[in-house]
Order: sequence, then structure tokens, then C-alpha cells
Amino acid sequence: MKHPSAYLNWYISLPHVKHDLRSSGITHLNFNMNLGTIDLSINYAHGNPETAELLAHRYHTQAENVFISSEGASGQNTRIIRLLAEKNPKKNEAIVEYPTYEPLLRQVQDHFHRIKRLERKEEDNYRLDADALKKLASERTGILVLTNPHAPSGATAEKKELEETLSVAKEHNFHVLCDEIYAEFKREHIPTIFSIDPEHGIVTTSFTKAYGLGGLKLGIALTKKELVDELYTDVLNTTGNSPNIVQLATSKLLATGMSTLEEHKQKWLTLKAETEKWLKEQKLKYFPSTAGVTYWVKLPIKNTFNWINKHAIPRFNVAPVPGAFFLFKKGYKTQVSSMIRLGLGNINPERHKLSETLDALEKAVISGKSSF
Repeated sequence: MKHPSAYLNWYISLPHVKHDLRSSGITHLNFNMNLGTIDLSINYAHGNPETAELLAHRYHTQAENVFISSEGASGQNTRIIRLLAEKNPKKNEAIVEYPTYEPLLRQVQDHFHRIKRLERKEEDNYRLDADALKKLASERTGILVLTNPHAPSGATAEKKELEETLSVAKEHNFHVLCDEIYAEFKREHIPTIFSIDPEHGIVTTSFTKAYGLGGLKLGIALTKKELVDELYTDVLNTTGNSPNIVQLATSKLLATGMSTLEEHKQKWLTLKAETEKWLKEQKLKYFPSTAGVTYWVKLPIKNTFNWINKHAIPRFNVAPVPGAFFLFKKGYKTQVSSMIRLGLGNINPERHKLSETLDALEKAVISGKSSF
């Protein structure tokens, strides 16, 4: 990999902290799978048919449009980006939203020669700007990479925004890859980009963030049948068939466990309400988070990257995510930013001390704002 993620390296290198505000996905899920007697020798070169049918039902599409892997949404993104780059070398330009989840940018940089950025402006509530996209797109554009809801702001693109975006993709014949992993928090209220344009729209998603299934490593993509077939062929010729046990577990969860998963997800509503109350009391500007457990927050601190790593973590044992990790333009130069992303995923809703964590964060802000 030519472009490793600075954010992921920071995340896994960080020592244990008492007040962990990094995670964008909920955790602490225990579920009795009780799969019974199963044939562990079975493998499916084209995905477990039962799992594909259940996922197709969830996303209101056909099983032939569902690609399943055991690489999570990130693995789906990497595989699809690489495959599209290899399919048409003449379309060697890519457009990536800005700001964005840094690993997505790095995955595109690994496979496309030229990268352009589609800015989602704070003053426009991080909406998708089809007019700006028209100025960036060309016949050499191979892919546009987005997130919906947007990482890091949490802004949800409405159907009209997606339609306008896809009209540009159709005009220049490029694919729009949309990571919709946070849409699982409110799946029925957020249309998939594939449902709007099955020819050009590609969805990647997983149950990691909304349901606490990070250990399952399920990866889901929704796309046209032609590309689904090519993706399964690509898996067969790289890692081999995806583990059937992942797909069996997924079938079990979809068939009998969704009510339990939904109930677990709802436990974070109380944590969100407490966090929003605290943000308002502190008079901190933040973008409303309607789908997810993260908040994009502006602090009275000029450089939150230095403040977190040199002050908040070592002195107060509290770790939000520096906003700078979402603001890389191209290389690895860290932007000076007053933004942080607060993530509630690692807070245990049944034994939480969120007020203690927010108090630690408040003290870190007050004591550090004059120095950073």
C-alpha cells in the first residue's frame, strides 16, 4: 500500500485512555448465535444464496445486485476502487469529497493517477454541490467517492442531491461509490444511491457501526449484476471465497436477530441526548447528528490535533478524534483545525459514566484553550 492512513495508525497506536471518545460505531454487543449443526466444508463462489436474498429484501433490490464479503465496508471500498481503476485505465481521474474519511482518500490515491476534491462546505451544511461537480468532472473521470451520511459532519444527502449528483455521473459515464455505513442507523429513511441510479450508483456498507458487529467483518455492496459478477471473480482470484461462517451468521442475524440488534442500537439515544445537552450548555457549535453516534464539534482551540495529543490525552486521559484527520487535501500535511469528532461508540450504555467523561473533556478544553 502506497498511501497508508495516518488516522488509522493514530487510532491503533494510541494507549488505553479512560475517556474514549473515538469510536463512531456502537460496541458492547453480546448475542447468542446458536447456529446449531452446520457443514463447515461448504463454500460459495458467488455468495450464500440465503444471505443474498435476505440482504436484497433489506435493501429493496434483487439478490443478483448484492455482493457479500468478509472484508467489511473498508474492504469493499478498496476492492471496488481497484477494480474500477483496472477496468478502464483511460479513466484515470477520481473525485473525492472534502472533508472525508481519510482511509477512503488513501484507497483512491493508491489506484487513480489524479485526484480532484469536491468540497462540501460548512456554510452550505455540507450539502453535495452538483454545480461544483460539473466543473470537476471530465471524460477521464472514473469514479466519485462519497459518504452518506457524510463523514465527519453527519449531514445526510437528500434524494434530490443524489439525483443531481448522479445526473453528472451519467453525463460523463463514471461510477459514484457511496459508503453508506452510517445510513444503517436510519436505513429506512435514507435512500441508497443504487436505488436512484443502478447503472452508476454503487453502495458499500456493513453492520459494524450501527449494530456493534465489527467482529463479524461483513461487507456489503449493492451494484449492477455485471459488476457483482466481476467482484466475485476478483475475490476468487485474490483471497479465495469469502468464509461461509460470516454469511451464515449474517443470515441468522437477519432472520431472527434484528429486533435484538435494533434494541441494542436504541440504547445510545440516551447517551446522545446527554451529549447534546452538554454541547448546548458549553455553547459549542456542532453539526446535528441524526444518523450515528458522532458529533462534528468546533472548539475554542486553534489546533485540536496538538491539543488532543499533547494535552487532552496525557493530562486528562480523554481522547476525541482530531478534526485534522478528515481535512487532508492530498498528502500528509496536517491542517490546523479547531474541529474534533466526538464518538460515543465505546461508551457502555448500561454502565456508563458519560458525565464524568464530558467533565474531563470540559476541563481539558478550559485548561488548554489559551495554549493551543
